[in-house]
Amino acid sequence: MSDNPLRVLVIDDEQGIINFLKKAIESMGHEVIATQEFEQFKNAIETWDPAVAIIDINMPGHDGVELLRYLATAGCKARILVSSGLDDRTVDAVIRLGSERGLRMSAKLPKPLRLADLQRILAEDKPAPNTPLSSSELAQAIKDNQLFLEYQPKIDCRLNRVTGVEALVRWRHPLRGLVRPDQFIGLAEGNGLIDALTDWVVSHAAQQAGVWHRQGLPIEVAVNISALNTRDVAFPDRLAQLCKNHLANPSSLVLELTETGAMSDVIQMMDVLTRLRVKGFKLSIDDFGTGYSSLVQLQRMPFCEIKIDRSFVSQMKQSRDCEVIVEIIVDLAHKLGLRSVAEGVEGKPILDALTKLGCDAAQGFHISPPVAADRIPELIRQYSQTRQAVA
Repeated sequence: MSDNPLRVLVIDDEQGIINFLKKAIESMGHEVIATQEFEQFKNAIETWDPAVAIIDINMPGHDGVELLRYLATAGCKARILVSSGLDDRTVDAVIRLGSERGLRMSAKLPKPLRLADLQRILAEDKPAPNTPLSSSELAQAIKDNQLFLEYQPKIDCRLNRVTGVEALVRWRHPLRGLVRPDQFIGLAEGNGLIDALTDWVVSHAAQQAGVWHRQGLPIEVAVNISALNTRDVAFPDRLAQLCKNHLANPSSLVLELTETGAMSDVIQMMDVLTRLRVKGFKLSIDDFGTGYSSLVQLQRMPFCEIKIDRSFVSQMKQSRDCEVIVEIIVDLAHKLGLRSVAEGVEGKPILDALTKLGCDAAQGFHISPPVAADRIPELIRQYSQTRQAVA
Protein backbone atom coordinates (compact mmCIF):
# COMPACT_ATOMS: atom_id res chain seq x y z
CA MET A 1 0.00 0.00 0.00
CA SER A 2 1.11 3.57 -0.62
CA ASP A 3 2.09 5.60 2.43
CA ASN A 4 0.02 8.46 1.00
CA PRO A 5 -2.85 6.91 -0.97
CA LEU A 6 -4.34 9.17 -3.61
CA ARG A 7 -7.77 9.41 -5.14
CA VAL A 8 -7.22 9.08 -8.87
CA LEU A 9 -9.97 9.79 -11.40
CA VAL A 10 -9.62 8.52 -14.98
CA ILE A 11 -11.65 9.22 -18.10
CA ASP A 12 -10.80 7.48 -21.37
CA ASP A 13 -12.87 6.15 -24.27
CA GLU A 14 -10.92 2.87 -24.58
CA GLN A 15 -12.01 0.09 -22.25
CA GLY A 16 -8.60 -1.58 -22.48
CA ILE A 17 -6.90 1.55 -21.15
CA ILE A 18 -9.54 1.89 -18.43
CA ASN A 19 -8.80 -1.65 -17.28
CA PHE A 20 -5.03 -1.14 -17.43
CA LEU A 21 -5.08 2.09 -15.44
CA LYS A 22 -7.53 0.78 -12.84
CA LYS A 23 -5.40 -2.29 -12.17
CA ALA A 24 -2.11 -0.38 -12.17
CA ILE A 25 -3.30 2.41 -9.87
CA GLU A 26 -4.88 0.00 -7.39
CA SER A 27 -1.64 -2.03 -7.33
CA MET A 28 0.15 1.12 -6.13
CA GLY A 29 -2.23 1.38 -3.18
CA HIS A 30 -4.29 4.26 -4.52
CA GLU A 31 -8.05 4.60 -4.89
CA VAL A 32 -9.36 4.91 -8.43
CA ILE A 33 -12.51 5.65 -10.38
CA ALA A 34 -12.08 4.92 -14.07
CA THR A 35 -14.87 5.67 -16.53
CA GLN A 36 -15.75 6.25 -20.15
CA GLU A 37 -18.78 8.37 -19.25
CA PHE A 38 -18.61 12.13 -18.82
CA GLU A 39 -21.52 12.23 -16.37
CA GLN A 40 -19.82 9.73 -14.07
CA PHE A 41 -16.57 11.71 -14.38
CA LYS A 42 -18.44 14.92 -13.55
CA ASN A 43 -20.13 13.35 -10.54
CA ALA A 44 -16.78 12.12 -9.19
CA ILE A 45 -15.25 15.59 -9.56
CA GLU A 46 -18.13 17.11 -7.61
CA THR A 47 -18.48 14.51 -4.86
CA TRP A 48 -15.26 12.49 -4.58
CA ASP A 49 -12.63 15.26 -4.59
CA PRO A 50 -9.86 13.42 -6.49
CA ALA A 51 -6.20 14.40 -5.99
CA VAL A 52 -5.29 13.40 -9.56
CA ALA A 53 -7.32 13.35 -12.77
CA ILE A 54 -6.07 11.50 -15.85
CA ILE A 55 -7.93 12.71 -18.92
CA ASP A 56 -7.93 11.51 -22.51
CA ILE A 57 -8.04 14.69 -24.60
CA ASN A 58 -9.14 13.02 -27.82
CA MET A 59 -12.48 11.29 -27.17
CA PRO A 60 -15.34 11.21 -29.69
CA GLY A 61 -17.95 12.49 -27.22
CA HIS A 62 -15.96 15.09 -25.32
CA ASP A 63 -12.64 16.54 -26.41
CA GLY A 64 -9.96 17.70 -24.01
CA VAL A 65 -10.74 21.40 -24.36
CA GLU A 66 -14.33 20.79 -23.26
CA LEU A 67 -13.11 18.78 -20.28
CA LEU A 68 -10.70 21.52 -19.21
CA ARG A 69 -13.42 24.14 -19.53
CA TYR A 70 -15.67 22.08 -17.27
CA LEU A 71 -12.89 21.42 -14.72
CA ALA A 72 -12.04 25.13 -14.53
CA THR A 73 -15.70 26.07 -14.07
CA ALA A 74 -16.03 23.43 -11.35
CA GLY A 75 -13.01 24.84 -9.52
CA CYS A 76 -11.15 21.53 -9.77
CA LYS A 77 -8.05 21.37 -7.54
CA ALA A 78 -6.82 17.99 -8.78
CA ARG A 79 -3.47 17.57 -10.46
CA ILE A 80 -4.29 16.89 -14.12
CA LEU A 81 -2.37 14.39 -16.26
CA VAL A 82 -2.99 14.51 -20.00
CA SER A 83 -3.22 11.13 -21.70
CA SER A 84 -3.05 11.26 -25.48
CA GLY A 85 -1.63 9.83 -28.65
CA LEU A 86 -1.74 13.24 -30.34
CA ASP A 87 1.38 15.14 -31.38
CA ASP A 88 3.38 16.99 -28.73
CA ARG A 89 2.54 20.45 -30.11
CA THR A 90 -1.21 19.86 -29.71
CA VAL A 91 -0.82 18.34 -26.26
CA ASP A 92 1.39 21.26 -25.15
CA ALA A 93 -1.29 23.68 -26.36
CA VAL A 94 -3.92 21.84 -24.30
CA ILE A 95 -1.69 21.93 -21.21
CA ARG A 96 -1.02 25.64 -21.70
CA LEU A 97 -4.74 26.32 -22.07
CA GLY A 98 -5.50 24.41 -18.89
CA SER A 99 -2.88 26.40 -17.00
CA GLU A 100 -4.37 29.63 -18.31
CA ARG A 101 -7.71 28.55 -16.89
CA GLY A 102 -6.07 28.14 -13.47
CA LEU A 103 -5.88 24.34 -13.47
CA ARG A 104 -2.99 22.35 -11.97
CA MET A 105 -1.74 20.96 -15.26
CA SER A 106 1.01 18.41 -14.84
CA ALA A 107 2.76 15.80 -16.95
CA LYS A 108 1.91 14.29 -20.30
CA LEU A 109 1.09 10.60 -20.18
CA PRO A 110 1.72 9.51 -23.78
CA LYS A 111 0.05 6.51 -25.37
CA PRO A 112 0.81 3.68 -25.48
CA LEU A 113 0.79 3.87 -21.68
CA ARG A 114 3.71 2.51 -19.70
CA LEU A 115 3.45 1.38 -16.10
CA ALA A 116 6.84 2.93 -15.23
CA ASP A 117 5.67 6.39 -16.43
CA LEU A 118 2.50 6.16 -14.37
CA GLN A 119 4.37 5.06 -11.24
CA ARG A 120 6.90 7.86 -11.57
CA ILE A 121 4.30 10.58 -12.12
CA LEU A 122 2.02 9.52 -9.28
CA ALA A 123 4.99 9.23 -6.92
CA GLU A 124 5.71 12.92 -7.58
CA ASP A 125 2.26 14.05 -6.50
CA LYS A 126 2.10 16.49 -3.62
CA PRO A 127 -0.90 18.33 -2.24
CA ALA A 128 -1.36 21.89 -3.42
CA PRO A 129 -0.37 24.28 -0.63
CA ASN A 130 -3.02 26.51 0.92
CA THR A 131 -0.44 28.85 2.45
CA PRO A 132 0.08 32.33 1.00
CA LEU A 133 2.73 32.79 -1.65
CA SER A 134 6.14 33.58 -0.25
CA SER A 135 8.93 35.76 -1.56
CA SER A 136 11.24 32.72 -1.57
CA GLU A 137 8.84 30.93 -3.95
CA LEU A 138 8.87 33.90 -6.29
CA ALA A 139 12.65 34.22 -6.11
CA GLN A 140 12.92 30.53 -7.01
CA ALA A 141 10.42 30.99 -9.86
CA ILE A 142 12.56 33.76 -11.37
CA LYS A 143 15.70 31.67 -10.98
CA ASP A 144 14.18 28.47 -12.38
CA ASN A 145 12.25 30.09 -15.27
CA GLN A 146 8.85 29.06 -13.95
CA LEU A 147 7.71 32.36 -15.46
CA PHE A 148 6.68 32.76 -19.09
CA LEU A 149 5.42 35.54 -21.31
CA GLU A 150 2.33 35.87 -23.42
CA TYR A 151 1.72 38.70 -25.84
CA GLN A 152 -1.46 40.68 -26.46
CA PRO A 153 -1.58 42.36 -29.88
CA LYS A 154 -2.19 46.07 -30.34
CA ILE A 155 -3.65 47.30 -33.59
CA ASP A 156 -3.46 50.64 -35.35
CA CYS A 157 -7.11 51.77 -35.23
CA ARG A 158 -6.98 53.57 -38.56
CA LEU A 159 -5.04 50.94 -40.53
CA ASN A 160 -6.50 47.91 -38.68
CA ARG A 161 -3.15 46.12 -38.56
CA VAL A 162 -1.01 44.78 -35.73
CA THR A 163 1.78 47.22 -34.90
CA GLY A 164 2.77 46.07 -31.44
CA VAL A 165 2.17 43.72 -28.53
CA GLU A 166 2.16 43.92 -24.76
CA ALA A 167 4.28 41.32 -22.95
CA LEU A 168 2.38 39.87 -19.99
CA VAL A 169 4.18 37.77 -17.40
CA ARG A 170 2.68 34.51 -16.12
CA TRP A 171 3.82 32.09 -13.41
CA ARG A 172 3.28 28.36 -13.78
CA HIS A 173 3.85 27.17 -10.22
CA PRO A 174 4.83 23.48 -9.93
CA LEU A 175 2.26 22.90 -7.17
CA ARG A 176 -0.21 25.78 -7.30
CA GLY A 177 -0.75 25.78 -11.05
CA LEU A 178 -1.14 29.13 -12.81
CA VAL A 179 -0.56 32.09 -10.49
CA ARG A 180 -2.13 35.36 -11.65
CA PRO A 181 0.09 38.46 -11.97
CA ASP A 182 -2.03 40.34 -9.43
CA GLN A 183 -1.01 37.69 -6.90
CA PHE A 184 2.73 38.16 -7.29
CA ILE A 185 3.50 41.65 -8.65
CA GLY A 186 2.69 43.20 -5.26
CA LEU A 187 4.72 40.43 -3.61
CA ALA A 188 7.70 41.37 -5.76
CA GLU A 189 7.30 45.08 -5.01
CA GLY A 190 7.00 44.50 -1.29
CA ASN A 191 9.90 42.08 -0.92
CA GLY A 192 12.74 43.54 -2.94
CA LEU A 193 12.20 41.31 -5.98
CA ILE A 194 10.73 43.81 -8.42
CA ASP A 195 14.10 44.58 -10.06
CA ALA A 196 14.83 40.88 -10.61
CA LEU A 197 11.31 40.30 -11.97
CA THR A 198 11.45 43.31 -14.29
CA ASP A 199 14.89 42.30 -15.57
CA TRP A 200 13.59 38.80 -16.32
CA VAL A 201 10.61 40.17 -18.25
CA VAL A 202 12.61 42.77 -20.18
CA SER A 203 15.31 40.22 -21.06
CA HIS A 204 12.81 37.72 -22.48
CA ALA A 205 10.75 40.42 -24.22
CA ALA A 206 13.89 41.88 -25.81
CA GLN A 207 14.95 38.43 -26.96
CA GLN A 208 11.56 37.88 -28.60
CA ALA A 209 11.56 41.36 -30.14
CA GLY A 210 14.95 40.57 -31.70
CA VAL A 211 13.58 37.32 -33.14
CA TRP A 212 10.55 39.05 -34.67
CA HIS A 213 12.65 41.85 -36.14
CA ARG A 214 14.98 39.35 -37.78
CA GLN A 215 11.88 37.68 -39.24
CA GLY A 216 10.90 40.98 -40.83
CA LEU A 217 8.23 41.80 -38.24
CA PRO A 218 9.36 45.13 -36.73
CA ILE A 219 6.66 45.39 -34.07
CA GLU A 220 6.96 47.20 -30.74
CA VAL A 221 6.90 45.18 -27.54
CA ALA A 222 5.47 46.89 -24.45
CA VAL A 223 6.69 45.85 -21.01
CA ASN A 224 5.29 46.92 -17.65
CA ILE A 225 7.75 48.42 -15.19
CA SER A 226 7.19 49.58 -11.63
CA ALA A 227 7.89 53.03 -10.25
CA LEU A 228 10.04 51.19 -7.72
CA ASN A 229 12.43 50.24 -10.54
CA THR A 230 13.32 53.92 -10.89
CA ARG A 231 14.96 53.97 -7.45
CA ASP A 232 18.06 52.48 -9.07
CA VAL A 233 20.02 54.94 -11.22
CA ALA A 234 21.61 51.94 -12.97
CA PHE A 235 18.22 50.76 -14.25
CA PRO A 236 18.56 52.37 -17.74
CA ASP A 237 22.06 50.90 -18.22
CA ARG A 238 20.86 47.47 -17.14
CA LEU A 239 17.96 47.47 -19.61
CA ALA A 240 20.17 48.75 -22.43
CA GLN A 241 22.61 45.91 -21.76
CA LEU A 242 19.77 43.35 -21.81
CA CYS A 243 18.74 44.64 -25.24
CA LYS A 244 22.33 44.49 -26.44
CA ASN A 245 22.63 40.90 -25.20
CA HIS A 246 19.69 39.89 -27.43
CA LEU A 247 20.51 42.11 -30.43
CA ALA A 248 17.32 44.10 -29.85
CA ASN A 249 17.06 47.83 -30.47
CA PRO A 250 15.83 49.69 -27.35
CA SER A 251 13.45 51.62 -29.64
CA SER A 252 11.52 48.39 -30.13
CA LEU A 253 10.53 48.37 -26.45
CA VAL A 254 7.81 50.50 -24.86
CA LEU A 255 8.11 50.70 -21.08
CA GLU A 256 4.70 51.12 -19.45
CA LEU A 257 4.99 52.79 -16.06
CA THR A 258 2.31 51.96 -13.53
CA GLU A 259 1.51 54.13 -10.53
CA THR A 260 1.65 51.19 -8.11
CA GLY A 261 4.21 52.04 -5.44
CA ALA A 262 4.86 55.49 -6.90
CA MET A 263 7.77 57.15 -5.18
CA SER A 264 7.96 60.65 -3.76
CA ASP A 265 11.42 61.43 -5.18
CA VAL A 266 10.26 63.01 -8.43
CA ILE A 267 13.73 64.21 -9.40
CA GLN A 268 15.09 60.66 -9.16
CA MET A 269 12.26 59.35 -11.34
CA MET A 270 12.80 62.13 -13.88
CA ASP A 271 16.51 61.28 -13.96
CA VAL A 272 15.92 57.59 -14.68
CA LEU A 273 13.05 58.04 -17.15
CA THR A 274 14.92 60.71 -19.10
CA ARG A 275 17.97 58.44 -19.37
CA LEU A 276 15.73 55.65 -20.65
CA ARG A 277 14.46 57.97 -23.38
CA VAL A 278 18.00 59.07 -24.24
CA LYS A 279 18.93 55.39 -24.67
CA GLY A 280 16.07 54.95 -27.15
CA PHE A 281 13.34 53.31 -25.05
CA LYS A 282 9.78 54.59 -25.47
CA LEU A 283 7.74 55.42 -22.36
CA SER A 284 4.02 54.99 -21.80
CA ILE A 285 1.96 56.18 -18.83
CA ASP A 286 -0.30 53.25 -17.99
CA ASP A 287 -3.85 53.27 -16.57
CA PHE A 288 -4.16 56.96 -17.35
CA GLY A 289 -7.05 58.71 -15.67
CA THR A 290 -7.17 56.58 -12.51
CA GLY A 291 -4.32 58.13 -10.49
CA TYR A 292 -4.43 61.51 -8.82
CA SER A 293 -0.90 62.30 -10.03
CA SER A 294 -1.42 61.42 -13.70
CA LEU A 295 -1.41 64.99 -15.02
CA VAL A 296 1.60 65.91 -12.90
CA GLN A 297 3.53 62.91 -14.22
CA LEU A 298 2.44 63.65 -17.76
CA GLN A 299 3.67 67.23 -17.55
CA ARG A 300 7.02 66.41 -15.92
CA MET A 301 8.06 63.10 -17.45
CA PRO A 302 9.22 62.34 -21.03
CA PHE A 303 6.35 60.06 -22.02
CA CYS A 304 5.61 59.13 -25.64
CA GLU A 305 2.23 57.53 -25.09
CA ILE A 306 -0.91 57.68 -22.97
CA LYS A 307 -2.64 54.40 -22.25
CA ILE A 308 -6.31 54.90 -21.43
CA ASP A 309 -7.49 52.76 -18.53
CA ARG A 310 -9.84 49.88 -19.37
CA SER A 311 -12.38 51.05 -16.79
CA PHE A 312 -13.28 53.94 -19.13
CA VAL A 313 -12.84 52.12 -22.43
CA SER A 314 -14.97 49.08 -21.55
CA GLN A 315 -17.93 51.28 -20.54
CA MET A 316 -17.87 53.67 -23.48
CA LYS A 317 -21.10 52.35 -25.01
CA GLN A 318 -22.95 52.18 -21.68
CA SER A 319 -21.77 55.42 -20.10
CA ARG A 320 -21.73 58.79 -21.79
CA ASP A 321 -19.36 60.03 -19.07
CA CYS A 322 -16.82 57.31 -19.91
CA GLU A 323 -17.06 58.11 -23.61
CA VAL A 324 -16.43 61.80 -22.90
CA ILE A 325 -13.43 60.96 -20.69
CA VAL A 326 -11.93 58.79 -23.44
CA GLU A 327 -12.52 61.52 -25.99
CA ILE A 328 -10.83 64.11 -23.76
CA ILE A 329 -7.80 61.86 -23.14
CA VAL A 330 -7.39 61.14 -26.87
CA ASP A 331 -7.60 64.86 -27.61
CA LEU A 332 -5.15 65.67 -24.79
CA ALA A 333 -2.66 63.11 -26.10
CA HIS A 334 -2.77 64.49 -29.61
CA LYS A 335 -2.39 68.10 -28.49
CA LEU A 336 0.67 67.10 -26.46
CA GLY A 337 2.13 65.19 -29.41
CA LEU A 338 1.63 61.80 -27.73
CA ARG A 339 0.15 58.56 -28.99
CA SER A 340 -3.12 57.35 -27.45
CA VAL A 341 -3.71 53.66 -26.75
CA ALA A 342 -6.95 52.17 -25.43
CA GLU A 343 -6.94 48.91 -23.47
CA GLY A 344 -9.93 46.72 -22.62
CA VAL A 345 -11.54 46.71 -26.09
CA GLU A 346 -14.11 43.93 -25.72
CA GLY A 347 -16.33 44.47 -28.78
CA LYS A 348 -16.50 45.95 -32.27
CA PRO A 349 -18.76 48.86 -31.26
CA ILE A 350 -16.07 50.05 -28.84
CA LEU A 351 -13.33 49.69 -31.46
CA ASP A 352 -15.45 51.59 -33.98
CA ALA A 353 -16.06 54.37 -31.42
CA LEU A 354 -12.35 54.63 -30.65
CA THR A 355 -11.51 54.81 -34.35
CA LYS A 356 -14.08 57.59 -34.80
CA LEU A 357 -12.53 59.53 -31.91
CA GLY A 358 -9.10 59.25 -33.55
CA CYS A 359 -7.52 56.94 -30.97
CA ASP A 360 -4.23 55.71 -32.36
CA ALA A 361 -4.09 52.12 -31.10
CA ALA A 362 -6.17 49.58 -29.21
CA GLN A 363 -5.89 46.22 -27.51
CA GLY A 364 -8.35 43.86 -25.86
CA PHE A 365 -10.03 40.50 -26.18
CA HIS A 366 -12.06 41.65 -29.21
CA ILE A 367 -8.76 42.01 -31.05
CA SER A 368 -7.05 39.04 -29.44
CA PRO A 369 -6.48 37.57 -25.98
CA PRO A 370 -2.86 37.22 -24.84
CA VAL A 371 -1.24 34.43 -26.84
CA ALA A 372 2.07 32.59 -27.07
CA ALA A 373 4.83 34.25 -29.09
CA ASP A 374 4.53 31.79 -31.96
CA ARG A 375 0.93 32.94 -32.60
CA ILE A 376 1.85 36.58 -33.24
CA PRO A 377 3.13 36.22 -36.86
CA GLU A 378 -0.13 34.44 -37.73
CA LEU A 379 -2.21 37.24 -36.20
CA ILE A 380 -0.18 39.85 -38.06
CA ARG A 381 -0.91 38.02 -41.33
CA GLN A 382 -4.61 37.68 -40.50
CA TYR A 383 -5.02 41.41 -39.89
CA SER A 384 -2.99 42.21 -43.00
CA GLN A 385 -5.22 39.97 -45.13
CA THR A 386 -8.37 41.46 -43.60
CA ARG A 387 -7.17 44.96 -44.43
CA GLN A 388 -6.35 43.97 -48.02
CA ALA A 389 -9.77 42.35 -48.40
CA VAL A 390 -11.54 45.50 -47.16
CA ALA A 391 -9.43 47.69 -49.46
